[in-house]
Amino acid sequence: MKKDEATTRSENSGLRFLIAADTGGTFTDLAVFDTVTGETRFGKTLTTYGNLVEGVIAGLEDTKVGLEQAALFKHGTTHVINAFIERKGARTALVTTRGFRDVLEIARGNRPETFNLRYRRQDCLIPRRYRYEVTERIGGDGTVIQSLDPAEVTQLASVLREAGIEAVAVSLLNAYANPAHEEQVATILSAALPGVYVTTGTSLSREWMEYERTSTAAANAFVGARMSDYIEGFQSELTARNFAGRFYLASSGGGVITARTATEQPIALVESGPVGGCIGAASYATALDLPSVIAFDMGGTTAKCALIEDGRFDVVGTYWVGGYERGFPIRTPVLDIVEVGAGGGSIVWIDDNNRMRLGPKSAGSDPGPIAFGRGGTEPTVTDANVVLGRIGSSSFIGGKLSLDVEAARRSIQDKIASPLGYTGDDAVDRVAQGVLDMANVTMAGAIKEITIERGRDIRDYTLLVFGGGGPLFASELAHDLGISEIVVPPHPGAFSSLGMLMTEARRDTSKTMLGGLNAETIEKVADEFDAMERQLAEMMQQEFDVSRISYIREADMNYVGQAHSVRVGLPKNLSVAGAKAAFEKEYQLRYGHTNGNLDVAFVAIRAGGIVPTARPGLDAVKWVGPVGSDYSPHAHREVYFSQTKARVVTPVYQRDRLPIGALVEGPAIIEEYSSTTIVGTHNRVLVGRLGELRITRIDDHRGIASHDHT
Repeated sequence: MKKDEATTRSENSGLRFLIAADTGGTFTDLAVFDTVTGETRFGKTLTTYGNLVEGVIAGLEDTKVGLEQAALFKHGTTHVINAFIERKGARTALVTTRGFRDVLEIARGNRPETFNLRYRRQDCLIPRRYRYEVTERIGGDGTVIQSLDPAEVTQLASVLREAGIEAVAVSLLNAYANPAHEEQVATILSAALPGVYVTTGTSLSREWMEYERTSTAAANAFVGARMSDYIEGFQSELTARNFAGRFYLASSGGGVITARTATEQPIALVESGPVGGCIGAASYATALDLPSVIAFDMGGTTAKCALIEDGRFDVVGTYWVGGYERGFPIRTPVLDIVEVGAGGGSIVWIDDNNRMRLGPKSAGSDPGPIAFGRGGTEPTVTDANVVLGRIGSSSFIGGKLSLDVEAARRSIQDKIASPLGYTGDDAVDRVAQGVLDMANVTMAGAIKEITIERGRDIRDYTLLVFGGGGPLFASELAHDLGISEIVVPPHPGAFSSLGMLMTEARRDTSKTMLGGLNAETIEKVADEFDAMERQLAEMMQQEFDVSRISYIREADMNYVGQAHSVRVGLPKNLSVAGAKAAFEKEYQLRYGHTNGNLDVAFVAIRAGGIVPTARPGLDAVKWVGPVGSDYSPHAHREVYFSQTKARVVTPVYQRDRLPIGALVEGPAIIEEYSSTTIVGTHNRVLVGRLGELRITRIDDHRGIASHDHT
C-alpha cells in the first residue's frame, strides 16, 4: 500500500490506527486499519443502546486496539432515521412567511395511493399550534417586496419561550433566492433563546419549492437538539477513553463530515449506516471488473439495496423519510437505496385474520431474537434460521454468543405453527421455512424496485451481498430473481464498517438554476460552478487537507415543460453539445428513449468537494487459507433446504481455511466470524483472487475452473 500524507502524519504522531464503527439496530461492527503494517482487523458486538460507546469498546477488544492508539475515528449511526421513525425529537416550532403556516400540511397536491379511500399521510413533525408566521416577503427574483420587522420577531421569541420550544425551523418564502430575512430571523431568535436549536432552510438547501425546503428545515430542527447532545456525548466518551485523533461521521451522500457540520446539519446523517456498504461494494466492483452490481445489505433490523454501475452509485437530492407514499421529504444528498423492514431481528407474528406476518417491528439487540437467550419472547427471522440449522448454535460470532436452538423451536411451534394449524414432525421446519420465504419475497421486491422499476434488466447484474444476513439469503434471492452470479466479500458481517474506512471526506452544495440549454446559460452555469467550488474549498479548509480536493459537477435537467428531472454528471469543460449528450444518455438509461425534438433545460446544479483519506487496500482484507491446504469440512449438520423440503446432512466449512481457487459444490455451509454463507443445492462456490466467494448455479459454469478438492 502506498503511504499518503495522512498515513505519514499518523506514524509520526504515534497514532497508527484508523477506526470505523457502524452502529446498527442490532449489532455494532468495527473495522480497524493499521497504517504501519497495512493490516485490517474486525470486531462485532451487540449494540448497547444505553451507551453506544460501550458497544464500540467491546468490539475493539476483538481487534486488540485501544482508542488511545487511533488517529482517526469514523462513525456511522442510525440515530437520525430512528428518531424520525419513532418520532423522538425535540419540541419544534416553525417560523414562516405570513400566509404559509400550513405548507407542511398541504404538502404536494398528489395522491400516491389513488384508490385507497382511507389514505392518510403521516402526521407533520411540527403540529399546527407550534407553527408561527411573520410579516415579510421576498420576490422570486430575490428582491425585497416587504421588509421584515425585527420587533415582531423579538415578540415571537417570547411566545416560543413560553411554549417550551426546544428547536426552531425558519423557512421563509423565496428565501432560496435571497436568504437575508431568514438569516435575520435566526440571528434574533438565537440571541433571545439561548440553548434553543435554531436552523434555517437556506442553510440546508438553496433550491426552490417551498414545501421541500420547509420540510427539510423542520426535520433538521426536530433532530438537531438531540443529535447535538448525541454527538457531543459520543465525543466526550471517546475523549474520556484517551482518544486524541480526529472524529468524523458518515454522511448519507457517500462521504464523511466533521462533528461540527453534523451538528449543524444532522439530516445529512439520515442514512449514515448504509454508506459504508455501498462504498465498499463500489470498491470491490471496480477491483473485480464487475460493471453492473446490486449491493445488498441485510442486517439485524432492515435490508437495503443499491445499484453500483461502472464503479459508481447514484446519489439523490431528495429523500423521503417513511417512503414517498406517506412520508415527508428532506433535501440532502442521500445514496439512492431501497430499504425494507426485513432483517434478522424482524419479528414474525399472527394478525387478526390469522395470517403470518413479518416485521416491521424488530427485536433489535435488546432483548434480541429468542435464540440469543437475552429475554426475547417473539420469534424472528434469525430464530427461523437457527431452527433450520442454517446458523450454527456454537459458532455464531466465533462462539461468543451461544444460541438456544430449543427455545427458538418452541417459540415457532407455540406462537406460529400451532395457531396456524400446522401438525406433524416437520411442522416447525415448514413454518420456519415459510418465515424465510416471506423475508425473501420482501427483499426480492426491494431489488426489483431498484432495478426493474428503473428500466434495468436484473439478469445483467451480479448480486454482491453483505451484512450478517445477506450471505444467508443470497442463493435463494438469486435463484428467484434469475441472477446468475453472487459475490460474498471477505468479512461480510463487518463490511459496512470496512467501507466506512474507505470513505473519503465530502461536502456538497446545490442551487436552483433555471434556464434553457444554450450558450448563455452554459456560461452562467460554469460561473456558478466556479463559485460553488470556491465555497466548498472555504468550508472544508478548516476541516480537511484541501490541497488535494477534487470536485464533482452535476445538474438536474429535463425537457422543457416536464415536471420531473434527471441528474446528470457534467464535465469540467462544459459545452452545449456535451451537456445535451450527457442528459440524453442518462434519460435513455432511465426511460428507454429520448425526445430529440424537444428543448432541454437546467433545473438545478450541484457541486461536491472530495478529499481523499488514508484507507486500506482490498488485498489487506483477504481472509483465505494457504494454497494447497486441506479445506475439507470441519463439521456436518442437518440443514433444511427449501429445494429439498427436508433436512440434508450438509458439510460445514471454515472460510479462513479456503484458499484462492478452492471450489465447493452445494449444498454447503461456509462459516466465518461475522456471518454464514449458504451455498444452495443448485450452487457451487469458487474462492476468487481477493478472497471473495463467487457463487454460481451448477448449470452456469462461466468463469469456473476445475479446482474441486472436496
